[in-house]
Amino acid sequence: MRSLMSNFLDQAGGTAVIDGGLATELERHGADLNDPLWSAKCLVSSSHLIRQVHLDYLENGADILITASYQATIQGFKAKGFSNEESEALLRKSVEIACEARNVYNQKCDACSYPSSDTIILKHRSILIAASVGSYGAYLADGSEYSGDYGAAITVQTLKDFHRRRVQILADSGADLLAFETVPNKIEAQLAKQAYAELLEEEDIKIPAWFSFNSKDGINVVSGDSLLECGSIAESCNKVVAVGINCTPPRFIHDLIVLLKKVEPHVLSFQN
Repeated sequence: MRSLMSNFLDQAGGTAVIDGGLATELERHGADLNDPLWSAKCLVSSSHLIRQVHLDYLENGADILITASYQATIQGFKAKGFSNEESEALLRKSVEIACEARNVYNQKCDACSYPSSDTIILKHRSILIAASVGSYGAYLADGSEYSGDYGAAITVQTLKDFHRRRVQILADSGADLLAFETVPNKIEAQLAKQAYAELLEEEDIKIPAWFSFNSKDGINVVSGDSLLECGSIAESCNKVVAVGINCTPPRFIHDLIVLLKKVEPHVLSFQN
């Protein structure tokens, strides 16, 4: 699985471009995201806007699309009145929309006789779909993904049970990899990795993953746990193909990348 990222980066010239913020672009297109589901609300009411934002990013040079599933959880959808089956279908839909945008982009490339213009880039290239897996704190929608403070009641089993079914669904929906995002502490790094590793074995999941952490001091993740230790936990799973940083002030990124390079050659960054 590690060869997937190596080969992809070789084709991209050594560096690939991840898309940008989804929520801000959805709002620019008129979406109202004042909801606990945040951008995942559009999976229910405005899927065409998600598709358009994905396409916009491809036309501006993105090589990797991250799905609108960061805030999408079975628990969150059920709290809004959806059945278990409907909730699972919405998770699958997040990947399907990104795949549709990639297909539309490739069709536009086929029909175009020039690779780019002053406004858009139309160029055949490898494009990866990364299925976003937000942290437990993202589901809580209380800002705890930016503090890592989940309280004393959170156990290993709680986090494992929380991630398991969502990961299973997203991994089987046509994505190229799983993107565990905004992991704020060591316990979730350990548990997400553990749940993912078990699913690989038990469900014969074929796609790899990346883990990205957030930091507020340029050394540690937001909980105060060592970034280097968290990165090592993720990298120790042989199905993890990259580790990195997201939702972090740009001034910290260089030093954080240098740290992560000590444990993983493929480092990603999509900072604030």
